[in-house]
Amino acid sequence: MRVRVGAATDIGQVREGNEDSYLVEGPLYAVADGMGGHRGGEVASSLALETVQQLFERHEGTLADQVAQANRTVFDRSQSDRSVSGMGTTLTAALIDGDEVHLAHVGDSRAYLLRGGQLTQLTEDHTLVHRMVVEGEITPEEAETHPHRSILTRALGVDESVQVDEGDVRVETGDRLLLCTDGLTGMITEDEIGRTLLDSADPQEAVERLVNLANRAGGIDNITAVVLDFGDDGERSGAAAGSAIHRPTSQPPVTEGAPPGASASSAAAASRPSTDTTRMAVLPRPVPPRQPSYRGRRIGIWAGVTVSLVVLAIVGLRLFLDTQWYVGVSNGRVAIFRGVPAEVAGFELHSVVVETALSADRAESMVAWRQLPEGITVDDRAGADAVVEQIRKDLARAEQPST
Repeated sequence: MRVRVGAATDIGQVREGNEDSYLVEGPLYAVADGMGGHRGGEVASSLALETVQQLFERHEGTLADQVAQANRTVFDRSQSDRSVSGMGTTLTAALIDGDEVHLAHVGDSRAYLLRGGQLTQLTEDHTLVHRMVVEGEITPEEAETHPHRSILTRALGVDESVQVDEGDVRVETGDRLLLCTDGLTGMITEDEIGRTLLDSADPQEAVERLVNLANRAGGIDNITAVVLDFGDDGERSGAAAGSAIHRPTSQPPVTEGAPPGASASSAAAASRPSTDTTRMAVLPRPVPPRQPSYRGRRIGIWAGVTVSLVVLAIVGLRLFLDTQWYVGVSNGRVAIFRGVPAEVAGFELHSVVVETALSADRAESMVAWRQLPEGITVDDRAGADAVVEQIRKDLARAEQPST
């Protein structure tokens, strides 16, 4: 079975950096979507794929075993390097073995199979919202627009061990396999994905069209897609052919001797003497008083305008904060906040509305709620109440004796 490949990744329209990575090193292919801040997400996704690739090349374990070891590698790095503490990543991998594809999966990236014009999702999202659908709490239609659809219940690097989903699918000539991050599936529907895959003969054309569609829909997240075409003949084609791990490249180069995270320009600046050490003291000269002028009056007018704009900005900020909600931690308990989980110049941009009796420590011990200290943002008060209620249910379920 021959495989033709197309792959693409894009920063999207909103994010400042690309935390996605992909692996194209036949017969092994994978996508990963990092989390934990700009630097942490980049490190997590690329480190996970590097680990899987190295273990595969050394023939150590199954694909699922390799993904499980990648989890431990990312977790250990997160524990030892404070600059990437709390990082994690999704990972969806496919290993081609003749006419059989071995899949390993953690998180909410996805694998799809297009066969005979029918698009089928091969993986299951490890998200809070998907679990709510399975348990009958919400419908699949409600899940598509649920404010917490991006909250993961399983990811690489957040715990010492992780459960890896694995499975096999037998492919046929004419089949097309898609691996993608949620930056694609969160922006366009499965119908749009299926139509694009059907209308694009070349796999590289297919991934580029998918990325463009996600960007036109808003591109609120990084977008990554890998398409594999199966046939009896043909070589790998497209921009991804012959490449290995594609890592985000937005981090500036680090100069030897510079502190971690410093760019070459900042390191060079550090090597120059500070201008403060060479500045000469100059005695002030008296300036004769100036008569009022048109320029002075103009400056006064602009000063008044500036003050007015500042007042308007403060009022606007207050109105904005009054419409923002999130669930976080107050006095060791789960709490609902109005505002945003941040502060500016020592001023907190939030206030506690409700402090529940739920233990924040117990909630944080569950993978789904590890982000609680950073704040789980929601659209409105009803959304905040829904998150608190779900935490309450999860804690109650955890206390029930296992059968």
